[in-house]
Amino acid sequence: MATEEVNKPSSLPQYPEMIFAAIAALNDKNGSNKSAISKYIESQYVDLPVGHSDLLQIHLNRLKESGDLILVKSNYMRPSPNTPPKRGRGRPPKPKVPLPAGHVSSPPRPRGRPPKPRDPNSVPTPKVSSGRPRGRPPKKAKPAGAAIPTKSGPPRPRGRPPKVRAPFASAGFD
Repeated sequence: MATEEVNKPSSLPQYPEMIFAAIAALNDKNGSNKSAISKYIESQYVDLPVGHSDLLQIHLNRLKESGDLILVKSNYMRPSPNTPPKRGRGRPPKPKVPLPAGHVSSPPRPRGRPPKPRDPNSVPTPKVSSGRPRGRPPKKAKPAGAAIPTKSGPPRPRGRPPKVRAPFASAGFD
């Protein structure tokens, strides 16, 4: 029984249709804001979904992006028919000039600097290797039990050594 109610098609029209009907019915010369559109839709249609305000905002944004609605000072309105279409951001593309009939176009040039032309008369020189690989050699692992010849005493600490101060007796204090 519950699955029949879920699968039953809704009697509501699509959100864009409800939005256009609300803007036309409100007929404000400055446009209609979101709350006025929402109140009109709530008064006209009974079985609205739970997330009505979120769905309304999503559809208003979608209609604004597609150019079906324009937003002026937080009010939505239909654009007049003689307004030019909304232009995208950035510089417009250059107009493409059609090629004359029978002209075969070459593939586009690859990116980057073209390679130097090779002299067909020159003899290719073989690369001479010194027997060692390129780059810095890897560190050699120290054996686990190997004794490293060092001075006797504790190992030297890292960093700058502390400042040596004279004892009090040598400075004249007893």
